[in-house]
Amino acid sequence: MLSILFDDRWRARARAGTGGSRLFRIFLTLGLLGMSADVLAHAVAEGDKGYIQEITGVNLVAFMYLGAKHMVTGYDHLLFLLGVIFFVYRMQHIAIYVSLFAVGHSLTMLLGVYFNIGINSYIIDAIIGLSVVYKALDNLGAYQRWFGFQPNTKAATLIFGLFHGFGLSSKIIEYDISPDGLVPNLLAFNVGVEIGQLIALAMILIVMSFWRKTDGFFRHAYTANVAMMGAGFLLIGYQLTGYFIA
Repeated sequence: MLSILFDDRWRARARAGTGGSRLFRIFLTLGLLGMSADVLAHAVAEGDKGYIQEITGVNLVAFMYLGAKHMVTGYDHLLFLLGVIFFVYRMQHIAIYVSLFAVGHSLTMLLGVYFNIGINSYIIDAIIGLSVVYKALDNLGAYQRWFGFQPNTKAATLIFGLFHGFGLSSKIIEYDISPDGLVPNLLAFNVGVEIGQLIALAMILIVMSFWRKTDGFFRHAYTANVAMMGAGFLLIGYQLTGYFIA
């Protein structure tokens, strides 16, 4: 049913190719397992939460670890990152998009915490879910088919990166980190986030490189982006429900 909404090339590619189904199932299963771990996109584990609230002074290694852990386990970040690089093949182009996302994410995370700019976590996480939906629709060619133009993908990556950063800063503010050593700890946390992003990106690219070589890549790419869009809508619905119930 969804295929009638998108470009004819997707219907043709969906019928083409027979290989790669096993790799696709593994890829999708890993994503669903990550999704099932915790629906609260920026939730911090109770042990980490208590540690953040208790420590004072400069603790660079600890905050770097927490930043890396957040990114590697943050499925909302990873879904958006997957969507961004899904059809980007050259490493220099991947580096540009990932850098734009990192700049946006880092800027609002650091400034949000430092200047105590808090945004309701349900609303910001719903916007992050929207970013996943947006990118999945972009990959499906929806905007060209519906509106006759292609949005600037670099600008969108930077803008949504800003929202992703506010999602994290809003959570950090809730945990009332000690002002003693705040700036170096935040910088260390951000360095950890970027390290975690590189680790996650490397794993995604390894899987994608094998998947793209299979005959069935485009056939399963359509399904993968529809599933990604569904995950984004699921996150939006969950967060908005939490907002109105809270």
